[in-house]
Amino acid sequence: MPPADGALRKAFDMDPFSDVTQLPDDFDGQVRLFPLPGLVMFPHAMQPLHIFEPRYVEMLRESLATDQLLTMATLLDSASVADPASPPIARTVCIGKIVSHAELAGDRHNILLVGVRRAKIRRELETTRPFRSAQVDLIDDFYLPAATDQRNKLKRRLLTSFGKIIPPKAGSQQSLHDLMAGQMGVGPITDIIAYTLPFEPEDKLKLLEMSDVDARAEHLIKLIDRGEIELQSVSPSEKDVDLQEHAQPPERNQFPPPFSVN
Repeated sequence: MPPADGALRKAFDMDPFSDVTQLPDDFDGQVRLFPLPGLVMFPHAMQPLHIFEPRYVEMLRESLATDQLLTMATLLDSASVADPASPPIARTVCIGKIVSHAELAGDRHNILLVGVRRAKIRRELETTRPFRSAQVDLIDDFYLPAATDQRNKLKRRLLTSFGKIIPPKAGSQQSLHDLMAGQMGVGPITDIIAYTLPFEPEDKLKLLEMSDVDARAEHLIKLIDRGEIELQSVSPSEKDVDLQEHAQPPERNQFPPPFSVN
């Protein structure tokens, strides 16, 4: 994994209007679900994943052979679930697109996923395949026309709040300065920051389900300004991938988020 400043630059340098973040023209709302505990994916953000469990390897192969899409879902508390094979997941999800794939020994795979669109699960589908799938409704970003004149001020307020909690050693102040003067909008910036910061999953899911971009940015500013986050910069040597046999949620206050495994 790259150092913190590299991870932040990669996310912020991605053009949110490029073909990478577009759904296929024939997208019909059916998605493959990849549930993980503690992980809430956002559009425009990038998530590395290590995949080795057979059912998810099969899902990955199907994705690579067709639309390159995987939909990240957040696992909820499953302690009292009668059917452990289908633990509950949050209904708001993020459709992602595979932009990089490396096959490793032992049928293990490293991929890089970029968030494309937020969506709401309408219903899960019955399937004979080993992984879960669902029919979803897309959640479109909504920009209140009356707030257009104030949006640059909102963007600056958000980036100022974010800048106050970035570790000085992260080397990301130049990225923030570039964003202040750049063309990336409030929506993508809000999503990338929401993904990056170690809020509780409930807070992130609230941000993910909000379609009103201005309200989403205001809510994120409030979460940042609560003062509960103190980021710790992580050196490259401390970010070796742990290839354990189950998925681990990102450790709170680790910046940037670590490689996820499943």
